[in-house]
Amino acid sequence: MPFKKLHSDIQEKLEYLEIVTPTPFQSKSIPVIKSGSNVYCTAAKDSGKTTSLILTTLQKLKYEAVGTLPRAIVLVENKERALELFDAFLTYTRYNSLRVYVGYEQLHIDVQKSEIFEGIDILISTPTTINKLFLSNGVSTSQLKIFSIDDAEFLVQKKAYNALMSITQSIDKCQYVLYLEKMHPLLKRFESYFMEYSKKVTV
Repeated sequence: MPFKKLHSDIQEKLEYLEIVTPTPFQSKSIPVIKSGSNVYCTAAKDSGKTTSLILTTLQKLKYEAVGTLPRAIVLVENKERALELFDAFLTYTRYNSLRVYVGYEQLHIDVQKSEIFEGIDILISTPTTINKLFLSNGVSTSQLKIFSIDDAEFLVQKKAYNALMSITQSIDKCQYVLYLEKMHPLLKRFESYFMEYSKKVTV
């Protein structure tokens, strides 16, 4: 039971939300992600990928705020998905010290930089926006522990792909987890770059 091996406060929150039984995907993926490996997670829609992403991120950060620099980044395709995921995270982080921040193209980069500077734990954003933040020294990756990509199929688009390649070159060391419905040859190429020694979870 992967939920039983999560931080006790996360288990408490799951009980409060009446989430008792993990999906087959969660049973298979959570232990592998917890091990610290880079992971490609492939499963159908509605198999519990988003919840796995949230739970493993909270677990990696020990479910508490630390310092001012982001320790987790979640990459998404667009503003709409960024805001959806932000709301999903809030379900778990409300009444908790963890600070979740959402950024996207339509929000001025200087506004984002000043808000991030005040201190965050989890940054949810799009490839273009994160790349701009990195290039303008608007965010430090020195404390980064986990980098998750939600519905990673959008990375086959040239602009998103190039932005991600630029982003990962700015990161020294962290765990990468890609969530997708179907593996694409272009995404397999990441094994030669930042997804070294990656494991695969398929349901």
